[in-house]
Amino acid sequence: MTIHESQVADLRVFGYTEVESRFLYLVATHSGYCAATALRSSEILALRWADVLWSERRIRISKRWAKGEDGETKTDASDSYVPLHPVLAGHLRAWQKETSHARDTDFVFPSLRENGRKPLYPSSFVADYLRPAAKKVGVQIADGQRFGLHNLRHSLSNWLVNKAKVEPKTVQGILRHSKIQTTLDLYTQEDSDETRAAQGEFLLAVGMSNAVN
Repeated sequence: MTIHESQVADLRVFGYTEVESRFLYLVATHSGYCAATALRSSEILALRWADVLWSERRIRISKRWAKGEDGETKTDASDSYVPLHPVLAGHLRAWQKETSHARDTDFVFPSLRENGRKPLYPSSFVADYLRPAAKKVGVQIADGQRFGLHNLRHSLSNWLVNKAKVEPKTVQGILRHSKIQTTLDLYTQEDSDETRAAQGEFLLAVGMSNAVN
């Protein structure tokens, strides 16, 4: 879910106020960022602009937002860096130009309600924006079913493993798992299309054709 920076002005044409337009752009950038980096929600909330290392093309992860304040990351392996692809960098640059909280010490994804003193409230963000947007594009979410920012991390890991066929060590680095076994466990999850194709290859190898008398 991404919005090109030129569309921010378009949102105002449809009757959104300045603040509402900025927030909608924030929502889109935040969601895309979650999905592309596989960061945990608490890690994203703790990000300041100083953590975005533009020249190094990576993002520093050194803390997480928990119980209303900065805290240590989940594991030692979590205290690391994630890559900053040019596409993602472009959207972050656009958001930095749009937000009124663009200093190095400001939150990358601030709460406009708190005037930037705190990051977004994840529960409100999910309930008011992420969950409705997911349903709108066809994601099946039953009433009462848990769905949140962690699902974006899971979606990336599933795509890397089952669709892109990325090597386990690379996936471990992206997800920042402390143990390779945690990553390898992802590869044990069944992919129906792949297992069906493998079964078909075996049947052909043993001489069983598609024709049934």
